[in-house]
Amino acid sequence: MTPDSAIETARGWLRAASRAAALTGAGISAESGIPTFRGAGGLWRNYRAEDLATPEAFARDPKTVWEWYDWRRGLIRDAKPNLGHYALAQLERRMGDRFVLITQNVDGLHNRAGSERVLKLHGDIWWTLCTACGDVRSDFRVPLPELPPRCAACGGLLRPGVVWFGEPLPARTWEQAEEAARTCDVLLVAGTSAVVYPAASLAPLARRHGARIIEINTEVTPLSGEADLCLKGPSGEILPQIIES
Repeated sequence: MTPDSAIETARGWLRAASRAAALTGAGISAESGIPTFRGAGGLWRNYRAEDLATPEAFARDPKTVWEWYDWRRGLIRDAKPNLGHYALAQLERRMGDRFVLITQNVDGLHNRAGSERVLKLHGDIWWTLCTACGDVRSDFRVPLPELPPRCAACGGLLRPGVVWFGEPLPARTWEQAEEAARTCDVLLVAGTSAVVYPAASLAPLARRHGARIIEINTEVTPLSGEADLCLKGPSGEILPQIIES
């Protein structure tokens, strides 16, 4: 199949779909200039991400953990959604509640592009969670005026509203993601290596329930051999081509 015919096939599947879903990963954010913190340049002050993004690290040294997140928030603030983000927001506007966007990213770029129906499997770096009273709210200040920050409701210690290594995904969000995978006719998988579980189980789940899988990635992944259609290239180039306005 030629690249042009593959694009046209993907368009046709989306046009015919009663329900569609998308799963996005770090690749789509990397196209906006956000570094993948587990990559070769992922060291910060000689710390590995795996040594900071844990409940144990936060219990031991919340100030250092928050300094790392404050630094990351600064990088993300300066980034902008790319055409892939905007294309998915356009698909939501076209399909309404028949489309669900599932993301492993915590940067909020999908929201900034206009997406509203977003299931955030790993939370959101712009959310804070009180370790004392459980209050969750958004805080977009960069830098934060106090590290570690304190809860406006009770004065308790705040933590980033993200899922750390060793923590389960938010149960309700995961249930909704599985439901979206089970009920969609087409699942777009964009910018994810398809190796991090449980998110990597969504494409096989969708396929078992009859969905067509369209993979968009710059590299071959473990999912490539199982996908119905593999479109090789950046999400920011390919998604706008297959998601018509």
